[in-house]
Amino acid sequence: MMNFIKKYNVSRETFEKLKSYNQTLAEWQKKFNLVSKSSMENAWSRHFEDSAQLFEYIPENAKSLIDFGSGAGFPAMVIAIIAGEKTPYLNVVMVESIRKKTLFLNAVANVTKTPVTIINDRIENIPLQNFDVITSRAMASLKELLEYAYKFCHKNTVCIFPKGKKYASELSEAHKFWRFKCRVVQSIVSEEGKILIINNISKKGRK
Repeated sequence: MMNFIKKYNVSRETFEKLKSYNQTLAEWQKKFNLVSKSSMENAWSRHFEDSAQLFEYIPENAKSLIDFGSGAGFPAMVIAIIAGEKTPYLNVVMVESIRKKTLFLNAVANVTKTPVTIINDRIENIPLQNFDVITSRAMASLKELLEYAYKFCHKNTVCIFPKGKKYASELSEAHKFWRFKCRVVQSIVSEEGKILIINNISKKGRK
């Protein structure tokens, strides 16, 4: 874990907050199924580092971020904790429809003293507004993510979507319905993992 400070260029205080988050996850996981049991054996790498690596792709001037299907807070809560040190003006909004998971997110926010907005609702019910950054991890296919994201985009919005080994087929399917620019970045945590950095989204058939 200690290599995390150098690897992601964070302070010891931020590192301690993430450790507290990890501890809270371990405690809540005993009662609630927040993440897969198999991933808990390697939670620091699978969840915390996998989320932390996304921070560098957030534009420095970004002031708002919305995360779809936040679950146990990956990647948005990790990003929010790092942003507390590096870009405290970044307003992070997390949308999660399952109540027990929003209770957990609120607990983590309190333990780590991280200012975030946590919404217990479905994405379809969220009032539309524009965000500078949109994230989502393991919630839906790329085609579906773009359906959700499009409504929350302005012309310079950046979408950051971690994906697995099926990323190429997801891109191919999404391109049938959407125009967008995409940069594919290799995950530093998983050989199969890719990070899709997407902007300039428009629906095909529209000009």
